[in-house]
Amino acid sequence: MSVRTTGPSRADLVADTALALLAERGMRGLTHRAVDEAAGLPQGSTSNLARTRQALLELAVRRLADREARVLALHEMPDPGAGTEPLLDALALAIHRALTGHRALTLARYELALEATRRPELRACFDATGARFRDQLTALVTGLGSTESDRHTLSLIAWADGLMFSCVAGSFGAATPSLAEVRAGLRELLDGMLRG
Repeated sequence: MSVRTTGPSRADLVADTALALLAERGMRGLTHRAVDEAAGLPQGSTSNLARTRQALLELAVRRLADREARVLALHEMPDPGAGTEPLLDALALAIHRALTGHRALTLARYELALEATRRPELRACFDATGARFRDQLTALVTGLGSTESDRHTLSLIAWADGLMFSCVAGSFGAATPSLAEVRAGLRELLDGMLRG
């Protein structure tokens, strides 16, 4: 008996191609026709799946969240009861992975985040998909003993987003920090929050 393997679904193919186009060409380069061409699909395929630009952007946002969950390895985050060290290791590895092997995905996220500032419907989708990351991080910092977990979560996300933006699209684009450097920065931040 043979096991049948399948590739990505049509929706995943379209969304992955949209994310790649966003990273490569920016928001202006993302069109239904461009997705069809880049994905090797017959003309009109993307439009059949996501009729409007808004639908295409939401498809990309949902796929982005799924792919980032794998990059950040949310399922591998340690129990906060294990202490700060395992969490530092896991968070540093997740951020470093996004900076090194998944720069295009990170760049696509910033394109979508900026577009969401101009499209309330996209903002709602973007925020809803991001909630799982925020909620898990809030649970982790609470488990480490934070008495102001919402504020500390915001600080941690702002630090990580700032680092990733600076290294992917900003003034440090040519200088990706090492895993040890990312971990040292996280240690300084967590020590300040939890012991300050």
